[in-house]
Amino acid sequence: MRKLPIIFLLVSAAYGQTALDWEKQKTEILTHFRDLVRINTSPPGNETKAVEYLKKVLEAEGIPTQTFAKNPARANLVARIKGNGSKRPLLILAHTDVVGVQMEKWPVDPFAAIIKDGYIWGRGTRDDKPILAANLEVMLLLKRSNLKLDRDVIFLAEAAEEADTTGVGINFMVGEHLPEIQAEYALTEGGGGLSEGNRVSIVNIGTAEKVPARVRLVATGTSGHGSVPRLDNALIHLGAAVEKVGRWETPMRLNDTTRTYFEKLAKISTPETAKLYNALLSGGAASEAAQHDLAANDPRTYSMLRTSVVPTMLKAGVGPNVIPSEAEATLDIRALPDEDVEKFYAEMARVIGDPEVKIVPMPATRPHSPASRLNTEMYRILEDVSHKLYPGSTVLPTMSTGASDMAQLRNKGIDSYGIGPATAASEANYGAHSDVERLLESSLYPFVEFTWNAVVTLAKSAKQ
Repeated sequence: MRKLPIIFLLVSAAYGQTALDWEKQKTEILTHFRDLVRINTSPPGNETKAVEYLKKVLEAEGIPTQTFAKNPARANLVARIKGNGSKRPLLILAHTDVVGVQMEKWPVDPFAAIIKDGYIWGRGTRDDKPILAANLEVMLLLKRSNLKLDRDVIFLAEAAEEADTTGVGINFMVGEHLPEIQAEYALTEGGGGLSEGNRVSIVNIGTAEKVPARVRLVATGTSGHGSVPRLDNALIHLGAAVEKVGRWETPMRLNDTTRTYFEKLAKISTPETAKLYNALLSGGAASEAAQHDLAANDPRTYSMLRTSVVPTMLKAGVGPNVIPSEAEATLDIRALPDEDVEKFYAEMARVIGDPEVKIVPMPATRPHSPASRLNTEMYRILEDVSHKLYPGSTVLPTMSTGASDMAQLRNKGIDSYGIGPATAASEANYGAHSDVERLLESSLYPFVEFTWNAVVTLAKSAKQ
């Protein structure tokens, strides 16, 4: 691949760090991004195809790589640019897999990376190939710049983030190759900007996430003919239990991330919305009323306040005239980072109040992990870079109601932060996992610049 000219070294007064002529980087950034989108890494994965691409690009620039694979078709790649070792490494990571597609539902070929109406269309254009392309570009530019670094910068391209059911991705790397990715801080997906017109007004930095703690509710009773009512009908017991837990208002509990999130959000909201958030933080009846408002009108935000319990699946019966001896429901529980899950299950049993209904925990998919701290050098740099790249923006630490592979890293003591490109609220229907997934091309380049500025500010040595 043709190398772009090196545009070093400028010192930007705006950023206080090494800067680039980003106009001249756009061609390379777009090329790598589109190439990565065109590599079909949907189930069953085939992430090794993406690893081969990354390996070729990195090694052509003189950056050595390692591959680690539990499954030869689903490899992980690690590349490292070494610093002087005076500070602990920084890990930048992204997953190479994407979710599946229904080809007939897409308006374009989801693996063609078509540019249309200013957008790059395709599976992975939002999740997670912008992060992957940005990390690749940062590694290339670090190598070309010959910057002196106080930290190693480690790039991990990992497999199977979307569904690591066989332990080939982050669980494999953390469990068997942790020394290769051990770091003080990590940057990956889980955040992003919110744009209004041509201005980015909010930058969300992912600092915490809820933990999947799913269970099955299993009710048992006597089987029999459907024409004979029975008091121990398993479906009746299960139905009552599902009703109780589905309407259970678990306790609201804020952590550093969510308290800061709502405090800062109140300051930039309309008077009516600010009143709602301030009431939420005030406690008492006003807080309860605000919570009920969010439950009805903004369930995603409501979920940030508490451990959530959502019935998602029911299973029972073999025929309309047969009373089943067993019935079960699946509950998708998303626990707050500091939740004592065993105590939570015990409280759920009290709420159900029926000994005929058993709570059966499902295998954990991710470990419990604490929220990343807000008083670290990494978080302060992310705030500073956000303000300078997006003037007038508000930076919000954010707790995801979903889950990511930051959980495994935080569990190992690595403060991990989620970042991402800026998108408009109007783009919600074109997001990750949708049949019209797309990314505004003009948002890709500032995001790469954002990642570069954050990495360089943290890792570079004062003596150049």
